[in-house]
Amino acid sequence: MIKTLVSRYWLAPLLAGCLGACTGVGPTASLFRPSSLHDQYGQSLKTAKLDKTALGTDWITAGERALTDSLRIAVPYRESGYFSASRAFAVGYRMDAQRGDRMLVRVETQGRSDTQVFIDIFALDSRNRTSLVASSKADTNVLAWEPRKTQTYLIRIQPELLRTGRYTVSITREPALSFPVQGRDSRQISSFFGASRDAGRRRHEGVDIFAPRGTPAVAAVDGVVTGVGTNSLGGNVAFLTDNERNIRLYYAHLDRWHVTNGQRVSVGDTIGFVGNTGNARTTGPHLHFGIYGFSEGATDPLPFIRLGRGPARQTLLEDARLGDSVRVSVARSAVRLSPTSDSPVLREVAREAGAVVVGGTQAWLRVELPDGLTGYITSKATESVKRPLRRLRLTTPGNLLDTADASAATIETLAAGTPLEVLATTGLFQLVRRPNGQTGWLLRSAGP
Repeated sequence: MIKTLVSRYWLAPLLAGCLGACTGVGPTASLFRPSSLHDQYGQSLKTAKLDKTALGTDWITAGERALTDSLRIAVPYRESGYFSASRAFAVGYRMDAQRGDRMLVRVETQGRSDTQVFIDIFALDSRNRTSLVASSKADTNVLAWEPRKTQTYLIRIQPELLRTGRYTVSITREPALSFPVQGRDSRQISSFFGASRDAGRRRHEGVDIFAPRGTPAVAAVDGVVTGVGTNSLGGNVAFLTDNERNIRLYYAHLDRWHVTNGQRVSVGDTIGFVGNTGNARTTGPHLHFGIYGFSEGATDPLPFIRLGRGPARQTLLEDARLGDSVRVSVARSAVRLSPTSDSPVLREVAREAGAVVVGGTQAWLRVELPDGLTGYITSKATESVKRPLRRLRLTTPGNLLDTADASAATIETLAAGTPLEVLATTGLFQLVRRPNGQTGWLLRSAGP
C-alpha cells in the first residue's frame, strides 16, 4: 500500500549537499532568506530542483495541505504519531489562544537517526487565511511562543524528508507573566477586569489580589520601574515597563514602595508591599494589578497571570498501533474534526470501512481514510485487521493496487484462483491479504 517514489539512495546525498550549500551568505543573502526554517528547507528543495521529484513535490504539498486540513484540539493536549521515509508527512493542529498565554510546543521523536522537525505557528483570520507568527529554531524540536492577539492559531509540524520515526507532540499553556504577589496565585483574585465601579460610572481596569498587609508585591517581568507616586484612586502606585511585550504593569494600593523611578528589576524583585491606600481604605489589603498597552488602553491581566492548565494528560497510543490498519467494528461511526464526541463530523463510515492509524491517543485514533481524509475516530469503534473478515478465491485475474483507486499503481496482477483474506472495505474496493502477507486493494468485481 506504499506509493512508489523517487529513490532515496541518490536523493539523500543530493539533498544533504544542497542544504549545506544553499543557506545564503554575503551582504545580500538576508534580502531573500525565507522567513522560517521550513521555508528555507523548501527553498533548498527548489534550488536543487528536488521539488520536481515525486518525493519533493509531495513534501511541499503535504506542508500546504496541513494548513487547510488542520484538526482542532483543546490545550493542554498530546498525542503520538508516525512518519515514514517513503512518504511525505505534515500535520496541522488548530487551537484557540489568548493574549497573555505562553504556549509550549514540544515534539519528541524516536527513530534510527536524529530528525529535524519544523514547528510553525500561523494566525488564522476570519477567512481562514494564514500568516506565520512563530517558528522553531535550528537543532531544537521545542517552540515557546506568546500570542499577541486573542484568536485561532494553527500549529504545523512537519519532519524533514527521508526519515522514519515515531513522535509525540505535547502542547501546553502557562501564564506569560509571573504572579505579582508573593506566595499567592490566581485563586486569590476576588475582583476581575470589567467589573462595575462607582455605580456603573466606570469599569474595573485590573484584578484585585487579596493578601495580608505587608505581603511583597513583586515584579511579574524583567523591566524598568516608572511612575512611582500617588494618586487618588490607586494611592501609592508604581508602573513597571515591559518593552518586550509593549506593556506597562500597574501596581496600586501599595502600603509603601520598595523601588524608585528608573530602577531596573528582575522577576520576583519586590516593587512594594500590599496595602489599602487610595480609594481602597474601606476594604481589606490587596494589590490592584493592571496592564496597559503602549498604544492602547487597559487589557485584562487575568490571562497573563492565571494558573497554567498543567501538563497534557491524554494517554498515549501504543507504539505498535502507529501505522497499523484498522476497520470499523460497529454499524456506523463518525470521523471527527477533534478528539471529542461533540466535535463536528467530517464523515460517517460504515462497518468494515478501513483506515490507517497515523496518530492519536488511546481513546481517539487519528486515522487516514483510503481517499486521504484525516480525522479522529473513537478507538472503541475500531478493531485490528489482523483477523480477516472472510476468505475468498479470485474467479478472474485481478490487479492488486497500492491505494483504493482505479488509477492507482498495480503492485501485482493476481491470477484466477489466488486465495485471499478480506481485511476491510471501502466503496468499490476491498483491502486484501495474500498468504505471503502482502496486502493491497482489489476491486470487488474481481472477487467471487
